[in-house]
Amino acid sequence: MAGSKQTAPEGTGMQKTLSIWNYFTIGFGAIIGTGWVLLVGDWMIIGGGPIAAMIAFFIGALFLLPIGAVFGELTAAIPISGGIVEYVDRTFGKNVSYITGWFLALGNGILCPWEAIAISTLVSDMFGDMLPFLRSVKLYTIMGADVYLFPTIIALGFACYVIFLNFKGASSAAKLQAFLTKALLGGMLLAMAISFVKGGPHNILPAFGQVDGAGSSTSATNMFAGIVSVLVMTPFFYAGFDTIPQQAEEAAEGLDWNKFGKVISMALLAAGGFYMICIYSFGTIIPWSDFVKSSVPALACLRDINMFLYVIMLVIATLGPMGPMNSFYGATSRIMLAMGRKGQLPEKFAEIDPKSGAPKMANILLACLTIVGPFLGKKMLVPLTNVSALAFIFSCTMVSFACLRMRTTEPDLPRPYKVPGGKLGIGAACLAGSIIIALMVIPMSPAALKPVEWLIVAGWLVVGLILKMFSQKK
Repeated sequence: MAGSKQTAPEGTGMQKTLSIWNYFTIGFGAIIGTGWVLLVGDWMIIGGGPIAAMIAFFIGALFLLPIGAVFGELTAAIPISGGIVEYVDRTFGKNVSYITGWFLALGNGILCPWEAIAISTLVSDMFGDMLPFLRSVKLYTIMGADVYLFPTIIALGFACYVIFLNFKGASSAAKLQAFLTKALLGGMLLAMAISFVKGGPHNILPAFGQVDGAGSSTSATNMFAGIVSVLVMTPFFYAGFDTIPQQAEEAAEGLDWNKFGKVISMALLAAGGFYMICIYSFGTIIPWSDFVKSSVPALACLRDINMFLYVIMLVIATLGPMGPMNSFYGATSRIMLAMGRKGQLPEKFAEIDPKSGAPKMANILLACLTIVGPFLGKKMLVPLTNVSALAFIFSCTMVSFACLRMRTTEPDLPRPYKVPGGKLGIGAACLAGSIIIALMVIPMSPAALKPVEWLIVAGWLVVGLILKMFSQKK
């Protein structure tokens, strides 16, 4: 049976180099990215204050813990690359498995160009204020957003570096992830220090208030509504923990699979703590109602306090997107590898580079997708965000149902790690995922997808069906 071992399968060509710490940094780095720098002000505006935003992110982390535990159980039992495809195939069949895997490839894959757009936007909007020449050559305008030559070139350079490391193999990519995780933690510590010296807890008051920020305003009328408004956004900002199980096949020899099962939950909890501390720190540097008035307040407030600290945080924020780009690049290539092995994608996707152990065709496809990002303009960030969120949570929910079913169909499968609470805990994961999906597809929901986003989803499904038909003909 495919899952009867607690070690990664032999003879696959994958390099077995990743440690527990590597897996933690891969998942943690993919989750936090630089959303906290770019959007912490928006969280406060939408929630009506830092307190509501912190509560929402705390609840969001708890909401996703059962799903994280499900991934931990299945991956520890069946440690293969792109395991999601295998889990759903063994329980619901090839067609459902294909849809689940292809959706997850969408959810993870489009975050590679998303992060490239984020880098280009930061260079253009923030560095451009200090160095006007960066915006001296305008290429074109797309969806109302200007695209400039030099920010595009810089973003392409970052993207190509991530691509290069992933072609070298998981070990090289993991080293970059560890460095970027430390840099992001350094940025959080910097914000905490400034808050301690410059600000104070009184700046977090009033506990709730309706404010106008740069281009947005509070629509919630009370704190409860504010918490809910932020809560429906949190799944996107916690997306990334699934990058941990996608690379399970590259685990170092002798890895403790029980500890591995707990790493996903630890990454979620650590990210939740990270978000809450960041919201509190930035919300107390100056009165939060003044803080949110700038377009990127996390950087603007530092510019007013100390230009040197501002530049440090800006550099960290610009480097930060490489972390999730790196994680999602590796995870998506392993999903496509798994689909290639099962004949769900053309057989070329099942090929491994003999030297690096990296999936060849998947890396090439993702490289093409990633380098397109800087040319799309920042107005594409929101549509890609929403599509990614739906695809991600749909796949996670299907894995939860697969885990529940496997407790009945494969009761003797060795499980080094089990979901706390057994079937009740797995059922909580199924329920949590289903609720989040409903919030995204029900038209009356504040998180419902827009027509253009449904078009992206439909287009991806059409491409997937064409590839599947081509694979079957082979």
